[in-house]
Amino acid sequence: RFAKVAVLGAAGGIGQPLSTLLKLSPLVSELACYDVVNAAGVAADLSHISTPAKVTGYARDEAAKALAGADIVIIPAGVPRKPGMTRDDLFNTNASIVKSLAEECARTCPKAMIGIISNPVNSTVPIAAEVLKKAGVFDPRKLFGVTTLDIVRAKTFVAAELKANPFDINVTVVGGHSGPTIVPLITQSGFKIADEKLAAITHRIQYGGDEVVKAKNGTGSATLSMAYAGAEFAFSLLKALRGDQGIVECTFVESNVDPRVPFFSSRVELGKNGVEKIHPVGNVTPFEANLLEACVVELAANIKKGVEFGKR
Repeated sequence: RFAKVAVLGAAGGIGQPLSTLLKLSPLVSELACYDVVNAAGVAADLSHISTPAKVTGYARDEAAKALAGADIVIIPAGVPRKPGMTRDDLFNTNASIVKSLAEECARTCPKAMIGIISNPVNSTVPIAAEVLKKAGVFDPRKLFGVTTLDIVRAKTFVAAELKANPFDINVTVVGGHSGPTIVPLITQSGFKIADEKLAAITHRIQYGGDEVVKAKNGTGSATLSMAYAGAEFAFSLLKALRGDQGIVECTFVESNVDPRVPFFSSRVELGKNGVEKIHPVGNVTPFEANLLEACVVELAANIKKGVEFGKR
């Protein structure tokens, strides 16, 4: 089964490499590139790549055309972080962008699966949920916060420590998608890593984004690794849509895994209609339990902020 994928924010730092990776997928029949500027140029460039996906570009007032018939919508639109900024500092700008794009999704493709990359994900996903609820089309199985970059970083950093191939590593990361809300459960994978090393790797996974922001020195945040992670998540959605079984990804969804927060990222089994089964957090060490406590406090505040904005 082939699918139409729409990328909202396709001309941006994440959007361009993400769209490139999606163009390479044999599961994509149509790739709609939407942005407020330069989408036509990005689409023209991508359309020359010798893969079957048909690429179309849409400008500022053409979001409805981009979204018509979309099976999957990926939203990396928004502004990136600069040095010294937290993801929450992006709230005012990106919250409005996500809200208006979610409104367009509700009108044009209410049954599509929506993956939100725009930060702060802990707040933008609840914003989108409120918009979809207001329109009467909210399906909690089909709205996802893309936290895959946390898992990608976890695999990379753990593999480096173990001198292993990252392709052979899997790490569950739960909670949310910002600093202290990112909780890697490295011990669940059975790796033998000394406590102090484990604490250092955990901190690096939580704050890996800051490393990139600092290295880019004011020119942006993690765009290339985020595009890779976003594409990996989209490929899993595409496989699930096709009917593949056993597709499991960590993703930020409406969940009662932790009853203190209405949204939470944990291992989620995906199916043709989106979320099939949400897995519990599982066994944690005292170190991880402390991380989870800190996570929930911040996550609850981030979600509340998003819900309030979405209800406006």
